[in-house]
Amino acid sequence: MLLEIVTPEKVFFKGNVESVRVPGTKGSFAMRHNHAPIISTLEPGFIKIIHEMTERYFEIQDPAVVEHHENKIIILAERVKETFPLFVR
Repeated sequence: MLLEIVTPEKVFFKGNVESVRVPGTKGSFAMRHNHAPIISTLEPGFIKIIHEMTERYFEIQDPAVVEHHENKIIILAERVKETFPLFVR
């Protein structure tokens, strides 16, 4: 499934992923291939993706929005940075 993490300045990440875990406003949740369509708000926190058989982590620094439809996930965020598992709470 295709994931795009987009900020006002650039497409921060774009690639095929196996799964994505996001910090939803009502609690974190994960999306995998053929997940039901969803649009949700996100709280500042960590995104965990499985990409090319490895885990990668990104930190959303402000509230954001995610949409999943037909195996394409788009996360719209003001500020994002890549982080490492050591720093994930």
